[in-house]
Amino acid sequence: MPTSDRPALTVDGLHVTVGRGRTEAVRDVSFTVRPGEAVGLVGESGSGKSLTCRAVLGLLAPGVAVSAGRIELGGTELTGLGDRGWRQVRGSRLGAVFQDPGSYLNPSLTVGRQLAEPLRLRDGLPRAEARRRAVELLASVGLRDPETVYERHPHELSGGMLQRVLIAIAVSGDPELLVADEATTALDTVVQAEVLDLLDRLRRERGLALLLVTHDLAVVAEVSDRLLVLYAGEIVEDGPTAEVVAAPAHPYTEALLRVASLGDRSRRELAVIPGRPPEPGTAGAGCRFADRCTYATDACTAGPVALTPAGDGRSVRCLRAPSLALQGAGTPDRTEVPA
Repeated sequence: MPTSDRPALTVDGLHVTVGRGRTEAVRDVSFTVRPGEAVGLVGESGSGKSLTCRAVLGLLAPGVAVSAGRIELGGTELTGLGDRGWRQVRGSRLGAVFQDPGSYLNPSLTVGRQLAEPLRLRDGLPRAEARRRAVELLASVGLRDPETVYERHPHELSGGMLQRVLIAIAVSGDPELLVADEATTALDTVVQAEVLDLLDRLRRERGLALLLVTHDLAVVAEVSDRLLVLYAGEIVEDGPTAEVVAAPAHPYTEALLRVASLGDRSRRELAVIPGRPPEPGTAGAGCRFADRCTYATDACTAGPVALTPAGDGRSVRCLRAPSLALQGAGTPDRTEVPA
């Protein structure tokens, strides 16, 4: 459970644009993550979740920029931070793990050296002490025989072991916030579960704020306290994970749960969400999900739809939310509401 009411991360009114035309890809995204809390960002590819994550990490690609809003880490403003400022934040106060862990490690160096080197440069540890600490970190992320793993090169380790090495590197500076961007996507189901359990254990033991980014609701539901559902660059639903999964308030969340089929082991057919998300800059003035929504009416496309409180710490961006009786994936039948 969260250990503090003071946010470790505050994102307020974030806007991210892409290209020379400054096309808006993320629009007015706001949320907080407290120490010890796990918050999941979920949505299809192109929903803006990874752009939001990269903005928090200061790793936006050339041509992509934060055009408005504020990002604060434990009282430090990150928006507009220069290269020197980011070097002081990343690896110490801010850690990250990504998909395809092998691509983030130098194939010519042992993983132990790649873990020990930051300890020497950042923390000023002598060589022997840095090695001892690195071995301890490898053990802390569940790697058996950490002394042997320390001497291995990346190609000698499995994908799950490499992801654990990256997690060890990410937490070596005792960060306030750990960002996991699709960190389990390339792993098989068993290893995926192990890595999720590891992330959950580390955030509880260390009081880490955890921002978990994924397209898979089944993954994020395992470890997150709160869910942010993004669609076409906007938050469409925000609330406690258990409540959102049990009773989604937005039709898009309901559709994601149906595709994930949480708790439904008997299903044999792959469910899909008809249609495709709009390309950045092409959405109309109304609800961006309207052309894929079975509940949409003319009112849904008449004008902007605000993110409004829905009670019990929840918010939803849907005009029809009060009249819809949506159900989670654990209850396959849903109440149909006439348009």
